[in-house]
Amino acid sequence: MKNLLRFYKSEEKQLKNKLLKVKKNLKTLSLLRITVFILTAIAIYLFFENTLASTVVLIVGGSGFYFLVVKYSKEKLEKTLLNCKIEINQTEIAVLNGDFSFLPNGNEYLDSDHHFSHDIDLFGENSFFQYLNRTASTDGSRKLANLMTENQTSSIYKKQEAIKELSEKVKWRQHFSALISMVKTEIPNKKIIGFFKNYKNVFSKIALFLPISFSAISILFIVLTFFENLPFNALVIWFFVGLIVTSLFLKKTQRLYTNASKVKDTFRQYYLVLQEIENTDFYSDILKEKQKEIQSENKKASSIFNEFSKALDAFDQRNNLLIASLGNAFFLWEIKCAVKVEKWIILYNHNVVQWLEVITFFDAKNSLANFCFNHPNYVFPEIVKDSSIINSQKLGHPLLNSKNRIDNDFEINKNSFLIVTGANMAGKSTFLRTISLSIVMANIGLPVCANSFKYKPVKLITSMRTADSLAENESYFYSELKRLKLIVETVKTDDYFIVLDEILKGTNSKDKASGSKKFVEKLVTLNTTGIIATHDVSLCELENDFKEIKNFFFDAKISNNELSFDYLFKKGVCENRNASFLLKKMKII
Repeated sequence: MKNLLRFYKSEEKQLKNKLLKVKKNLKTLSLLRITVFILTAIAIYLFFENTLASTVVLIVGGSGFYFLVVKYSKEKLEKTLLNCKIEINQTEIAVLNGDFSFLPNGNEYLDSDHHFSHDIDLFGENSFFQYLNRTASTDGSRKLANLMTENQTSSIYKKQEAIKELSEKVKWRQHFSALISMVKTEIPNKKIIGFFKNYKNVFSKIALFLPISFSAISILFIVLTFFENLPFNALVIWFFVGLIVTSLFLKKTQRLYTNASKVKDTFRQYYLVLQEIENTDFYSDILKEKQKEIQSENKKASSIFNEFSKALDAFDQRNNLLIASLGNAFFLWEIKCAVKVEKWIILYNHNVVQWLEVITFFDAKNSLANFCFNHPNYVFPEIVKDSSIINSQKLGHPLLNSKNRIDNDFEINKNSFLIVTGANMAGKSTFLRTISLSIVMANIGLPVCANSFKYKPVKLITSMRTADSLAENESYFYSELKRLKLIVETVKTDDYFIVLDEILKGTNSKDKASGSKKFVEKLVTLNTTGIIATHDVSLCELENDFKEIKNFFFDAKISNNELSFDYLFKKGVCENRNASFLLKKMKII
């Protein structure tokens, strides 16, 4: 961790030094702009009577001023970019120091009906999502949540390869995230996609050629008027004809402008993001496939996005008084821009959805790669095809402090069921969440918190935190029964790893013991694989009846009137109890 902290602090320092230089450049450029403007104005005043000299001064001074404006804009963009990168490194420093409470917690993705996400602290305060998430966009965050909950076991090696590759591209990842974080949009990508998908032509074929033919006639009228071959009144009349024609299309152009202008900022910035993907060499299959999705036959996706951005900028000039009057009167500027924008939409609307999804994909994958880079001691699961579902050494929970965390060896074969007993606070529930989270991490291609981890891919389903539902008028017990029924029906269709924690808590102890036994028996007869934690040691008798069932426990010791735990996963049945001791210790009884 010291090396990682050193790396991020070094990056932060370098970026801050660059920022100081950029700020200095901005001040210099501002001063030069004012100087050039004043000197040009003075020179024009001094050479006002000399047309040639004043024209040369105007051209040279104007060109110089324009160059400085462009340079200033680039430096200003660089300043924003550097600030974003500094913030990115500061975030990593804070997280490495144990503070990630300021990051988005993903509460919006909580789903009590999901197969496992509600049970294993995947979302919410102090969740794995909050610890993992570094996405720079709302859509990237949603994509990351989907990757974590999709419960897919395919192409794990390919996923690992992509994460490994991106983890090595630290500066690229930070630059990519900084570019996305600079995108300020009025509407989310979902609505942008909807706009493009549902767009229908509003301009007829006549509108395509009207601005061209009208502009040609206008130029002819201006030339004839200039050479006094046409009376000025004719040009004035033509001026108003142009405004009338523009007004006839006003409703259509206004509607298109209102909708298109909302996506302008997105396209202006996202073309730079696409450019980063296009210009990078990837070797992993998944990343190369995604890169191909933004490759067009004739042009790069970034160039196409940039074209649309420029077209929208030109359309935006309708608010300029000079364009609104002379541009529309003689060249039908609004109609010309609207037709150009619509033509782009019709030509590329099917690509926009795909290109935005590629950006979202890389945004989400960057979080996974960042996690990989920040945990060099974690191991990528080795995919096996034998009878062992999990065979791990020193398996731990990634959210626990490594200095205090107790890691355990854990092995479970296919069609085996483990019953885990233990005193309160001995570590049963944490261990179940450790196993569950390691399966989720393995399935999405992440390295896991272990010294070694052999894994036969399997989907996950859990029942650990069933809650009652006031909205559906359901009791806690009925909600739990529904959950257990879902598990039984689900495991009939595919291989699942089942994790249960103290089931049937909503009934009396005798009924609970009987019901739990019958439920575990049912799961065993269905040839399932899983683990159940319970306080009911009578459940451990099932080991005598089923060869598939094995007993394990977490111990608690009372010595010198003090309770202690070793948090070690041991074979056998727990015999210790601590509830009565704690009640007396805390002077409750």
